[in-house]
Amino acid sequence: MASPVSEIPAAAPDLAAAHYAAKLAFETDCSDVRAAFASGKIDFVLLDVRSPALFAQSHLPGAINLPHGKITAHRMSEWSRDTLFVVYCAGPHCNGADKAAFRLAKLGLQAKLMIGGMTGWADEGFAFESEAVAAE
Repeated sequence: MASPVSEIPAAAPDLAAAHYAAKLAFETDCSDVRAAFASGKIDFVLLDVRSPALFAQSHLPGAINLPHGKITAHRMSEWSRDTLFVVYCAGPHCNGADKAAFRLAKLGLQAKLMIGGMTGWADEGFAFESEAVAAE
């Protein structure tokens, strides 16, 4: 008798590789974002898509505040069309980052969701900033 884990067989390795490659095309994690900033290899714009008030209280170092509702074609014209945006919000209980990634994609822009958001960043023990650097 199979366990609940193996009751449904695992995917073939080639299917698993394709699945995880596709998943990684849509998201990144807190550790990779922090490593990029630590190494100075910042080839993306980090967007905190929460409210300006929450951003002022605490945000990730290097982030720009742009609430998901303010992501418009006019606002995004400040950046090159080939810019990669990494978006985050409060955490897994919040879909603001999903809404931001959706808006960016609808505008023809590249986006990845930073899984975990603020909660994931805190869980990793990474430091936050708290000065207001909000973009309007």
